[in-house]
Amino acid sequence: MDNSNLTTEYLLGQFGLEEKVVLVTGGNSGLGLAIAKGLGKAGAKVAIVGRNEEKNTGAEGVLLEEGIEAMALKADVTKSGEIRQAVARTVDKFGALDILVNSAGITLAVPSHQVTESQWSNVLSTNLKGTLICCQEAYRLMKGTRDDPAKIINIASAFGFFGGSFVAAYAASKGGVVQLTRSLAVEWGTRHIRANAIVPGWFETPMTAPMRMVPDTARGIIRRTPLGRFGLPDEVAGTAVFLASKAANYITGASIWVDGGYSIAS
Repeated sequence: MDNSNLTTEYLLGQFGLEEKVVLVTGGNSGLGLAIAKGLGKAGAKVAIVGRNEEKNTGAEGVLLEEGIEAMALKADVTKSGEIRQAVARTVDKFGALDILVNSAGITLAVPSHQVTESQWSNVLSTNLKGTLICCQEAYRLMKGTRDDPAKIINIASAFGFFGGSFVAAYAASKGGVVQLTRSLAVEWGTRHIRANAIVPGWFETPMTAPMRMVPDTARGIIRRTPLGRFGLPDEVAGTAVFLASKAANYITGASIWVDGGYSIAS
């Protein structure tokens, strides 16, 4: 008997996502696109959702070039009707919805005493309300079972745990995502849905580009990070594959840090 074949078969059974259908919001760039690619290469069929049609088209092309069965959908996560339609179109095309990844988000760098009501509402609406809307719409069509639960993966942030200058709205929204994830894990566990969060550190994405362009800021982040660099987007994909897979069936309500050790350093 070839034990190596048995090992490969076991690993594919635990971590493979064949026949699974994934919807990734914010999947047209940055961490969202990296996660969509990772889930697709693990075997899943992937729908990505974004507001920018040009970026959607480009991201869809990237996924198709990787041999992933994928489609892009234009929708705004703050609008329940658009998300309901995106979820329905995903199910119509691929036959199911097994995994939801909420990666859509925006940031704001403004001194707290200068944040306007409009700015605050915009960040909280996209990052927190948008995550809730997507979870609600996915919940209606997810059909997890005891042996094959559905999965929700929310993208949080270190600022959901830490304080930080000029990020009051963003930190509040991401702290809310963490608590929303925990609440859904408790409430929907009996409905065979797992809800977990990924907490990224500092990655080379369009969102962090302004900070990476300030030498003192970039050096400070790198000095504090034990691994001594910013993360690459593809380096968050493995955690998403794990949480989406059978291997994580008994994990719910967790917040898994992917930050090069930034959170444990002083």
